Amino acid sequence: MLELRHRGGCPGPGGAVAPPPREGEAAGGDHETESTSDKETDIDDRYGDLDSRTDSDLPEIPPASDRTPEILKKALSGLSSRWKNWWIRGILTLTMISLFFLIIYMGSFMLMLLVLGIQVKCFHEIITIGYRVYRSYDLPWFRTLSWYFLLCVNYFFYGETVADYFATFVQREEQLQFLIRYHRFISFALYLAGFCMFVLSLVKKHYRLQFYMFAWTHVTLLITVTQSHLVIQNLFEGMIWFLVPISSVICNDITAYLFGFFLGRTPLIKLSPKKTWEGFIGGFFSTVVFGFIAAYVLSKYQYFVCPVEYRSDVNSFVTECEPSELFQLRSYTLPLFLQAVLRRETVSLYPFQIHSIALSSFASLIGPFGGFFASGFKRAFKIKDFANTIPGHGGIMDRFDCQYLMATFVHVYITSFIRGPNPSRVLQQLLVLQPEQQLNIYKTLKTHLIEKGILQPTLKV
Repeated sequence: MLELRHRGGCPGPGGAVAPPPREGEAAGGDHETESTSDKETDIDDRYGDLDSRTDSDLPEIPPASDRTPEILKKALSGLSSRWKNWWIRGILTLTMISLFFLIIYMGSFMLMLLVLGIQVKCFHEIITIGYRVYRSYDLPWFRTLSWYFLLCVNYFFYGETVADYFATFVQREEQLQFLIRYHRFISFALYLAGFCMFVLSLVKKHYRLQFYMFAWTHVTLLITVTQSHLVIQNLFEGMIWFLVPISSVICNDITAYLFGFFLGRTPLIKLSPKKTWEGFIGGFFSTVVFGFIAAYVLSKYQYFVCPVEYRSDVNSFVTECEPSELFQLRSYTLPLFLQAVLRRETVSLYPFQIHSIALSSFASLIGPFGGFFASGFKRAFKIKDFANTIPGHGGIMDRFDCQYLMATFVHVYITSFIRGPNPSRVLQQLLVLQPEQQLNIYKTLKTHLIEKGILQPTLKV
């Protein structure tokens, strides 16, 4: 609590402390002057104690209400709270996995919409925590500006995606050509408008808190929008680069919970007292095995391995291609100790299965630190979950805190070790050039192929 004994006067509305009257102001002063002075003093007192606040001064956020369906409550009423939570988590987990399979079946466009919806919900949950913690200060325009910046950043990132992957479609629409050509300037202008609105909303002796919340909003945008954009970029490389990393994180979350629930004895980290070494290690081995098998199964189908491309002639996304070398079976010579165990010298694998080991290892060893980071954040603000959206699980952010680290790693991994020139993307960029530019590129390419002996030079008559 704030130290009240250092200030004269009594607490006013909202816990503010009114200062003692100044000399010469007790009587005989002008009524209008006193009213204006009192109003300014009230504002100064209300906002002036920010610098002296500590973590213990943060207001308590009321616990979220229980949103467990009544039918589940009645069915599990005879169980202890530990087993009741176990069954609720299990049933809701299976439900979410089933819905996820349904969305996968509906195609890549629905997966993109799912990622966008999760991004918006995660942003809402984090921003709501900031609003609840500091709402006693009635920050002007805080929530409005937060959502405005979300729209601006999404416009920038997804506009870049449209320009990269939908070039042939944009070429046919004159209005879109203007938006794409000046996309970055428009994005910057929109952000500047929000920046100016923030500056105009600053309140006297309230500056530090407003800048806290300005930083809060931007860090939230970095965590949610940037990472969700990378998830969609990974999806365009092929659905397998989306499914294997995400399912590996889900598998690690489930198996670590199960190993910890039944075998856990040794605490892993103070930030998450329920996390155990047994769960961490069991989750690692289970995730690596799962990722290896999932990679083998998915590598067989073009639907999962082909890059997602937009076809303007059919006006839809397609996943048709000749699978790259990553998704073609190859024979590998086994190490000597495995030859003795398996009694064979070679084994046939998809090269992507080897990459899946790296993805699964990151998901199980480094990915959980995203969860530990989220646990520290929640402890800092004395909350159990980000929200109560999913009974037994908390909020959407509680389920996807590890996915954001994973999305960045996969994107970096693809750009560093996998991705080469994308012929389809290069062709789309060529098609939007002027005819003279296309002709120059054609002549240059033809000369290059003749010099390499791929094409025969044409004979001049």
